[in-house]
Amino acid sequence: MIAITGSTGKLGHHVIQELARQVPPSQIIALARNPANARGIEELGVQVRQADYDDKNSLAGALKGATKVLLISSNEIGKRESQHKNIIAAALANKIQHLVYTSILRANSSTLELAKEHLATEAEIKKSALAYTLLRNGWYLENHTENMSSAIATGTLLGSAGEGRFSSASRLDYALAAVKVLTQSGHENKTYELGGNASFTLNELAKQISDQTKKAVAYRDLPEAEYEKLLVSFGLPQGFAHVLADSDTGAKNSQLFTESTDLEKLIGRKTTSLKEALRKAASK
Repeated sequence: MIAITGSTGKLGHHVIQELARQVPPSQIIALARNPANARGIEELGVQVRQADYDDKNSLAGALKGATKVLLISSNEIGKRESQHKNIIAAALANKIQHLVYTSILRANSSTLELAKEHLATEAEIKKSALAYTLLRNGWYLENHTENMSSAIATGTLLGSAGEGRFSSASRLDYALAAVKVLTQSGHENKTYELGGNASFTLNELAKQISDQTKKAVAYRDLPEAEYEKLLVSFGLPQGFAHVLADSDTGAKNSQLFTESTDLEKLIGRKTTSLKEALRKAASK
């Protein structure tokens, strides 16, 4: 049986949908802090079990009978390391045969604030002696497309990435890679650097938005501190605003760019292009 943490999140939802096409849904365990949010998943025929990242007892019970676990990183920045340790401990208690973890691109050398908790989790996994696979995911294309309405409305795309390039891919691309690793042998104790085939700058993103919407959008590059301050003024929590601004600065320094073709190899096709992602976002 395969257990998926973060099952009600956007990436988790994609993983479970794709996994249910390849294995009997009854062999999938969807872990959810609030099972009421997993009703759509439950309709696929998967088992939904209550599990809280902060509750060791709930995690140990939720993993009973599982042989593989996909640990989708928690979305609670600042609490991830301790929460992930709880899941690793539950995996050990249940003698899990294979633990797959969604990390961040080049976690061992990344300067991004986000990388710290990922690297700590990777170290904890390796220390545990569990068979593992590290999926070091790059940026999601949806990080760029889901909030483009404000850029279209104002004619300005804000950021602090300069001419840094993003090797972004869609959530579905990353989900398919996770499913491949969970359903095939030969991926144990391997690390994959995952990113899109074609990279782009925020200037190029603004131009593509303009081309597709026929509305003029220009990129405005800001110092990190100024960008962070603007994000807070828009209503984002201070901590999240800092992470976004820091990530843009990381992109400026090539931290979200990769020439690795690991993702293409795992999913067996080219990754989703920016043009495709923008077209899909615009059609919603």
